[in-house]
Amino acid sequence: MLRLTQIIRNLFLRIEGLFGVLFQSISNFFGNLFGFFAKLFGFSQSGYFLESDRVQGVNQVSTKQPIETNRDNTTKISAPNRRRTNAKLDDYYLNMARDVKKN
Repeated sequence: MLRLTQIIRNLFLRIEGLFGVLFQSISNFFGNLFGFFAKLFGFSQSGYFLESDRVQGVNQVSTKQPIETNRDNTTKISAPNRRRTNAKLDDYYLNMARDVKKN
């Protein structure tokens, strides 16, 4: 009975793989087809649906206000020197690497 279930599982995996390959190639075909027409009609540009601001007669109104910057008055604390890692752990791994290299 185990042999039969293994055969059925393998059959379903192969069928799934076949459909995956077939649908991927069909998907790539339609993607290339639509991509060609998009480039042909100019839809690949990012602003294809909008005309320029000059043509539309749109004027940008912006009020220029000075931006206030707050200076940080706190003193910067320098970070202490890096702490040394655990030397015992380093020695353990170094010794293990030497043992592996010897064998």
